[in-house]
Amino acid sequence: MKAKFHSIVRLVLITVMTFTPASFATQKKAPDFVIKDQQRLSDLTGKVVYVDFWASWCGPCRKSFPWMNKINKQYNNDDFVVISVNLDQDIKAAKKFLVKYPAKFSVTYNPDGDIAEDYKVRGMPSSYLIDRNGNIAATHVGFFNKKIAGYEQQIEQLISQKGKP
Repeated sequence: MKAKFHSIVRLVLITVMTFTPASFATQKKAPDFVIKDQQRLSDLTGKVVYVDFWASWCGPCRKSFPWMNKINKQYNNDDFVVISVNLDQDIKAAKKFLVKYPAKFSVTYNPDGDIAEDYKVRGMPSSYLIDRNGNIAATHVGFFNKKIAGYEQQIEQLISQKGKP
């Protein structure tokens, strides 16, 4: 099942990455998962979270990492956090990627792809912008330099909103 998921992602990658625009989701609760050291995504309720799914073989991921480092530094405070989820079945390939494209944010390894299945990832990279209440507020498939201003506007809008008490 997991290998089938990775094959489907690779086949759909070119089509989805090219034609799927960013879209606001319908306030669906973000599936919970362990980030690292027993910290869970749900522990970050109250913050805006950018969750990015990537793989070492993903060309656009090479472009998204410098931007994610930038936004992590720019917005990183008590209101915002970047988390990436690597889907390589070979962790060595992911670590080799990270030597060339370092991550200044949390990296979670998910070689079985179960987290990606929970999120219904459709291509690489796929990102989910989660609001302070733990709901998926926006999704993006692919990474496009010309859309960076829009991505950042969505982040700033969510940071400016206060969550439910």
